Amino acid sequence: GGMFVQSEKFVEAHRDYYKKHNGKKLLINPKDRISIYGQESNQTTWRLAKMNLAIRGIDSSNVKWNNEGSFLNDMHKDLKADYIIANPPFNDSDWSGELLRDDARWSVLGEKLPPPTGNANYAWIQHFLYHLTPTGQAGFVLADTSMTTMALNEEQIRKKIIESDFVDCLVSLPSHLFTNTQITACLWFISRNKENHKFRNRKNEVLLIDASRMGPMLKRKHRVLSDDDIRKISETYHNWRNPNGNYEDIDGFCRSVTLNEVQSNNYILSPNS
Repeated sequence: GGMFVQSEKFVEAHRDYYKKHNGKKLLINPKDRISIYGQESNQTTWRLAKMNLAIRGIDSSNVKWNNEGSFLNDMHKDLKADYIIANPPFNDSDWSGELLRDDARWSVLGEKLPPPTGNANYAWIQHFLYHLTPTGQAGFVLADTSMTTMALNEEQIRKKIIESDFVDCLVSLPSHLFTNTQITACLWFISRNKENHKFRNRKNEVLLIDASRMGPMLKRKHRVLSDDDIRKISETYHNWRNPNGNYEDIDGFCRSVTLNEVQSNNYILSPNS
């Protein structure tokens, strides 16, 4: 629910709410300009999310619950979203992948590439790709091993995603960011069309950002990214992506690489590889 609340705040902070109608300017509520869709398998989490959205006046009618989860019971089978944001469980081995060998989501890359049954990381990536519009964008958190894994199915899927030119940006994150896991994570940013009109043409380019050394430790086992850290990461991505951005490579922090360079590096996407 917090992601949807922040989405509304983002729209409110960045969008001009006025539009002309019959020569008059009308104020538009930012909550009326976005439609949100989601799914949750934990009923307690789902109830808290619904309450969080209700008290802020955000329509949550398309935020669904079922205890089978997004893979076994996709509540939005026909949805094509402009934006997807997600924090799926890392390295999930209990996702019933053996029951979904013929699922349509594994053919989103033009050929059937079922993800491994023992790890759902690449199942999530294909799930997100399947639900994007032709110009849609996705940002999500995964275990950092997703950038480098050489497991047969995962390596093949990553290779296909890269060759399809869907990968926009990878950000390696520091350790100890999450209180419920010690697994180090990374951020994936995917775009179905890197030549679309919203940003500059980034065809055959990928931005790699190494944020693994950023953020102070609040406690012995808990690190946070400061506002300045987050601003530095986001502005780097925006400057690289936007037509009028003043992006420059910074040694040890960020580098814009070509598709050929990624291919020559065995399709590994880790910024510090």
